Amino acid sequence: MTGLEFAGQLSMGLVLGGATVGSALGIAAAGQAAAGAWAKEAKAGKPLNFSYIILTGMPLSQTIYGFILMLVGLSPLITGDSPVTSTHAGTLLGIGIAGGLAEMVSAWMQGVIGAAGCRSISEGQGKGLVFIIIAMGIVETVGLFGFVFLLLVLPK
Repeated sequence: MTGLEFAGQLSMGLVLGGATVGSALGIAAAGQAAAGAWAKEAKAGKPLNFSYIILTGMPLSQTIYGFILMLVGLSPLITGDSPVTSTHAGTLLGIGIAGGLAEMVSAWMQGVIGAAGCRSISEGQGKGLVFIIIAMGIVETVGLFGFVFLLLVLPK
């Protein structure tokens, strides 16, 4: 195996790595806001709002997209059908970088919107969840587009 082939294969890990880092950042952003909102509700003697769990968990989906993209990209190696050669290495490297960044930024920004949503729901007597989920879904679409478009250009 040449260094170029190794880099191409290793780059599929960038997809999963970027996706998981983005999911963790997004979950952290929304989770911190949710914890603050729950503290405010508990202090006021109100029941804790479950909606914050939904907003906190939404950035997790990009990890799934990254995992699937990585598996499909490495499937020729896994199945033994055809090894990834140096002719595919650059393509895989580009897919790894682009996929990792697309999923990372999508998940992170989804968490940022979720954090703002937690505050909005907390200060608005629990209203607006559907609109926040729609806004988070728009950012989700960016991650989905990156995932699907990169699947289409994977070497066969």
